[in-house]
Amino acid sequence: MAQQQQAVADAFMRLVGIMDDLREKCPWDKKQTIQTLRPLTIEEMYELADAITDKDWKGIKEELGDLMLHLVFYAKIGAEQQQFTLEEAIHGVCEKLIHRHPHIYGDVQVKDEEEVKQNWEKLKLKEGKKSVLAGVPVSLPAVVKATRLQEKARQVGFEWDNREQVWDKVTEETNELHEAVAANEPEKIEEEFGDLLFSLINYARFLQIDAENALERTNKKFISRFTRMEQLALQQGKPLTDMTLTEMDAIWNAIKKQNPDT
Repeated sequence: MAQQQQAVADAFMRLVGIMDDLREKCPWDKKQTIQTLRPLTIEEMYELADAITDKDWKGIKEELGDLMLHLVFYAKIGAEQQQFTLEEAIHGVCEKLIHRHPHIYGDVQVKDEEEVKQNWEKLKLKEGKKSVLAGVPVSLPAVVKATRLQEKARQVGFEWDNREQVWDKVTEETNELHEAVAANEPEKIEEEFGDLLFSLINYARFLQIDAENALERTNKKFISRFTRMEQLALQQGKPLTDMTLTEMDAIWNAIKKQNPDT
């Protein structure tokens, strides 16, 4: 174990050393700021998310490395600006983890992961958070944000008892959307559509499904089938723009039948 820890420490310090070199000698790296890095970091996060969705372990390894470079880069700039050091950032999260895991580093007893989450939220409130929802980033994508908001609310007991109750809510919101559509009220339609999505995301949680990942898998499946449909249409000598919906639907169904999972 000690040998493995030393190997990890050596690899990390190699990255830190390379970052020092790049910041001093590379014209591009010299110019970067936390603002210029921000969009690049977001891109790296999405690339990691894509690799996770695809269960691409080689890609996950590569994207984790890229992300670690960004973390070290931010710490380098933080030190230059005399705001914080890399060591302070690392020790900061270590202290936070120790404080928020009293069942590991203290004498608190927990029976399962749910109690761990509940204790975590209680400790954050004691640390000064004014709401259990305060830790959810404003800029999160809407589906991810809805999931996190629901998970946070759950930790204080604001939760349905079972998934049948949640499905009843989905049905209720569906009916309300239909009513808004029938009344032709654009603002109400958007509101009810949002409520329905929120309820479906809640139902996904009860099914132990990641709604964001489920939707992204469907996106990828749609892209795969649609591009194959385009190829088959061209092979038949007729681009999609010249086809009727019925003709396109026939190709689409043939693709689904041949490859039901992709």
